[in-house]
Formats: sequence, structure tokens, C-alpha cells
Amino acid sequence: MARFSLRQLELLAELPRHSTLGSAATELNISESALSQAITAVEKIAGEQLCVRRKSHGVRMTPAGQYFAAKAARIVADSEELAESFPRSDGALRGPVSIGCFASFASHVVPSMLEGFRTLHPGIDVTVRVGTHDDLLPALENGELDLALVYDLLLPTGFAKRVIYETRLEVVLHPEHPLAAKDSITLTELEDEPLINYESSPSTENTRRLFAEAGLHPNVAYSLPQVVLVNAMVGRGLGYGLLYARPNNPPHTLDGLPVAIRDLEPPNSPSAVVAIWPRNSTPGPRAEALLEHCIAAMDGAWGRV
Repeated sequence: MARFSLRQLELLAELPRHSTLGSAATELNISESALSQAITAVEKIAGEQLCVRRKSHGVRMTPAGQYFAAKAARIVADSEELAESFPRSDGALRGPVSIGCFASFASHVVPSMLEGFRTLHPGIDVTVRVGTHDDLLPALENGELDLALVYDLLLPTGFAKRVIYETRLEVVLHPEHPLAAKDSITLTELEDEPLINYESSPSTENTRRLFAEAGLHPNVAYSLPQVVLVNAMVGRGLGYGLLYARPNNPPHTLDGLPVAIRDLEPPNSPSAVVAIWPRNSTPGPRAEALLEHCIAAMDGAWGRV
């Protein structure tokens, strides 16, 4: 069952004090569009309308919204009292941090990111959500996540970012494929080969754009929503994959079959994995601590299998 986040409760608790969304957004230090999206997300969970939003008439709470806001205000007050009971006068960080991670590289990044973090910060409770841009970007805008780790591809405006590591596309082949004998492979050589496409936003759009810019058309044999499935199909000789280089990436499938990983020539579609957050907000100290730990972990992760 979906639950309200504390940030969502904070936003709704503030609304009755304002006659317009703009006024409330200013007080809450977020954009008006982000506040509107957060209200919509809360109403979806609540299952009913909590406020009436009209550009010419401002914002007005419904009776259900007044009740919700009063309850939310009490919860927020209790949480603030709880936070004051655990001051950081000793320098220790305590409390929750929620981070999102793009699905295709989550298993390669999240374990390294969390390794040793609890030893450094035993008071921080980390939760991780895995998904695509379609899942993670709205969660950031709604205040459900502190940070998200995603590819720096086709990102909308409005997000601040920090590079975690640089990456580029690689070709994944069955070891007995004729092209596997080469150190690097061109898109022209791949055009007629069956492509096992990683179907995900923004990966699908990026692959289409890459071939289109070269005046080529990929021969898509299958489209699959998970990288492990793409690798498994390649391991069975059913086609090739185009995937971004990832740390901690062994040259075999989940069921132990070998694959060959080759450079794409010339290096195509360079990108980076970045941590992003809404530009109109600032990561808190817990999120900042996790971000710094992640960057350090990724520096030493390449080459590990």
C-alpha cells in the first residue's frame, strides 16, 4: 500500500495558510510546479481531492483537505520534536536518506555504494528505489527521493547534477560471433546483426538516435526491459547488445555463460552516471554524505569483477 512521505505531509500541512500555490511554494522553498505535482501525488494516494486549484481563484482546501492538513501538521510537529531529541552536537548524522538508482546499473553500483557506509554513519537509514527515468524523475520532483543516480541522457531541465563516473557504449557479443575477433566494432558492421535492445527510458531513445545520426537502421530482434535479460540472450547467441560500460561488470551472464565485450568504434554516445536532484533544492547532510561515499566507491570499482 502506498504511503505518504514526510515531505508530502509537510507540503500539505502548509497549504491552508496560503491563498495561492505561488505563496505556499515560496514559503516551502520549492517551485510552484513541483508543489502542484506533489499535491496531485498525495491526492492520488488519498483517493480524493484535497484542494481546489484554479489559476484565477488561487487554492482552496476541501473539507477532506482541511482534515488531512491538520493531521499532517501534527505528524510533522511530532517528527520535528523527534529530530530535536537527537541533536547532531556530537557530529553524527542520523535519520533517513532515500536514493533512486537507474535499473540497468543498480546491481553494479548500489552494493559498492553501500559497502562500509553504515560503519561510517550508523545512524543513517538508507532506502533505495530502482527504476527508469519514468519512475525516478517524478519521485524526485515529488520529494520522495533525496537523490537519483541516472545516465546523463535526455534529462529535462530543472535538475542539478554531479558526475559519479564517465561511461560510453560497448558492444556485447557471443564469444563465437565473427565480430568478437575484433577489438572494436562499427555501427555499420552491426546494422544487419540482430540487436537485443534494452527497452527503457532513455536507453531506447538513445539507441535509436545513435543509429539515425549515422544514417543506419538497427535490426531489432528483441526488446527486453532488463539488462540481465539482454546479456542472457546474447549468451545464448541470439543477438548482440549495446550497453553502457559499468563497474563491477564480469564478462558472463547471470547463468554463467561467457560474453565478449568490445569497444564501439569510434567511441559513440559518451555519457556519465550522475547524481541529480531538483535545482531548486539542496541535498541534506545525510544525502551529501552518501553521495561522497558513492563517488569514492566508484573510483575504485572499475576493473573489479
